[in-house]
Amino acid sequence: MSAPGCEGVELDGLAGPVVVACSGGADSLALLILAADAGLTPVAVHVDHGLREESAAEADVVRDAATRLGVQARCVKVDVPPGGNLEARARDARYAALEDAREQLAATAVLVAHTADDQAETVLLNLLRGSGASGLAGMPVRRGHIVRPLLGVRRADVHALVAECGLEPVIDPSNDDPVHRRNWVRLDALPALCEGARRDLVPVLNRQAAVLRAEADLLDGLADALLAEAGGDEPAVRTLAGAHPALARRAVRRWLGAPPPSLAEVERVLAVARCERRATELSGGRRVWREAGTLHQAVPCRP
Repeated sequence: MSAPGCEGVELDGLAGPVVVACSGGADSLALLILAADAGLTPVAVHVDHGLREESAAEADVVRDAATRLGVQARCVKVDVPPGGNLEARARDARYAALEDAREQLAATAVLVAHTADDQAETVLLNLLRGSGASGLAGMPVRRGHIVRPLLGVRRADVHALVAECGLEPVIDPSNDDPVHRRNWVRLDALPALCEGARRDLVPVLNRQAAVLRAEADLLDGLADALLAEAGGDEPAVRTLAGAHPALARRAVRRWLGAPPPSLAEVERVLAVARCERRATELSGGRRVWREAGTLHQAVPCRP
């Protein structure tokens, strides 16, 4: 089954079974259709965050669609931990549940349904946050077990596929609330930019992301090589301090890992490497210090 415009789907190289993250929305239903049509033995996994009353009905939509397509469905309920940034906490809980499902099913990948329009919105959002080249590169097609086969496909085309198949997707009313910044970008900012530019900017932003992604991957490889040269987990400060500043900053980011450090934090770590300060504190209670010519980092134990 296909629809005009869906030729950019990237399913080559995948082998079943696969987990398809399926909210019941049109994008994820289209991905489920395409994965089933490709013979990947998909399992639709719906994650209920317990944040909205409609979630039970949305799980039923996923089950019904899976039944019609002749594939399995699994519905998982997760607890979203307390704290700030609800969207980020829900996303982390969702991806953890999807990875658990992948391991339980011995699946080769978790497929998520981000489209070219989502990629353009992500690039603009990262621009507004002041991201560097890696942020402006948007989302990769593949990262670990996460695969985004629809990044080369427009949202309207995958919605047309769902309509062609006669499936009724979930309509999430929160997607129309501009109080959420991504919704504002999708509903107001991006259309206004397209109108002002007198052209569709989604392909332009996707091309930019692809170019920057290739450059970011190259720089990540060089940064990893620099870290290896510096000694790995406890890198030599002389090697970092003597490297080009752009490469040294990227190497520090790779060394620190998640959560991603701010530019100011990276600069403080490099100040430690240059012997301008002995130690520095980072977000999340992390501490970096210099000892015997090498850098060390520690995260406090949580109760």
